[in-house]
Amino acid sequence: MHDGHGFSTRAIHAGQEPDPLTGAVVPPIYATSTYKQDGVGGLRGGYEYSRSGNPTRTALETCLAAIEGGTRAFAFASGLAAEDAILRALLAPGDHVVIPDDAYGGTFRLFDKVATRWGLRYTAAPITDLAALTACMSEGTKMVWVETPTNPLLNIADIEQIADIAHRHGAILVVDNTFASPYLQQPLALGADVVVHSTTKYIGGHSDVVGGAAVVRDAELADAIAFHHNAMGAVAGPFDAFLTLRGVKTLGVRMDRHCDNAERVAEFLAGHPKIAEVRYPGLAEHPGHDVAGKQMKRYGGMISFRHKDGEQAAVDVCARTEVFTLGESLGGVESLIEHPGRMTHASVAGSALEVPADLVRLSVGIEDADDLLADLRQALG
Repeated sequence: MHDGHGFSTRAIHAGQEPDPLTGAVVPPIYATSTYKQDGVGGLRGGYEYSRSGNPTRTALETCLAAIEGGTRAFAFASGLAAEDAILRALLAPGDHVVIPDDAYGGTFRLFDKVATRWGLRYTAAPITDLAALTACMSEGTKMVWVETPTNPLLNIADIEQIADIAHRHGAILVVDNTFASPYLQQPLALGADVVVHSTTKYIGGHSDVVGGAAVVRDAELADAIAFHHNAMGAVAGPFDAFLTLRGVKTLGVRMDRHCDNAERVAEFLAGHPKIAEVRYPGLAEHPGHDVAGKQMKRYGGMISFRHKDGEQAAVDVCARTEVFTLGESLGGVESLIEHPGRMTHASVAGSALEVPADLVRLSVGIEDADDLLADLRQALG
């Protein structure tokens, strides 16, 4: 029904038809574990047990598929639960995966400490160097995994070109679209096979719910993920699905404000004498600026920068902000600041994915931009 509509119309209406019984315009929270059957096997709407399916979760999954341009979506208890299900549904022991050399620390930990014990092999490659990425492909490579923009260095992967490389080698492409959100980037339309999200971040948007999602177009991939979704059981509960769906409705307007504010913050930081480097795809000097401009609607709300005076100075800035909250996670309405080396990316210390010690990551929220600039000005001194 909503295929021809714009993004925000789909976000507000897809999977969210008024309740036929009462006319409620918001899908109810179906706080139930089981469902009455009309005779043995006589299921109403296909529901029998809430691990296998719940109407509130169905509403969220329908909406996520619509805004990401997929045919099916699956809502998980967390982003990492979604990632784990994708790996186990689509790969087998002995398979090889190419991952980014600057991936989110939790993703790296999943590959390095969990999946390898299950017999999965991986190689970390720079996603911006297509020749180097291609050189990592082998006969056993079944999947290429990218984030774009990456966490926390904000590197940009050319989704179309990497999809071509993956498919030429008989591999599938998974794109972690968390930093961009479906509003700014549509990986499935660019050739990706699977899109994964931590819906905790921009999709939920209010720092009040943890969740994950996988979205696909292909029916065979969908069936494999659906089986593991149910068989492994890391599903989103109805309360979490309700909160995430509430967040989705305002995703478009929030992302525009995140981008407005981030552009001003990036410009301010780029001109500050204590900043050695600003990593923001919206800056013309960013190496991925042109690719981001080609595949993203705007450049997002995430910024990283390196402090000229080193690690301690970077840590000190994180301690001095007042509007920016020191905390992990990202994508909420409030601005956050963190030190990746000691916080979100501590799990990659000593590996090929280790991040610079002088790096600070900002999740630019939707507060008044002047207040954010003033806060950074005083924190930097």
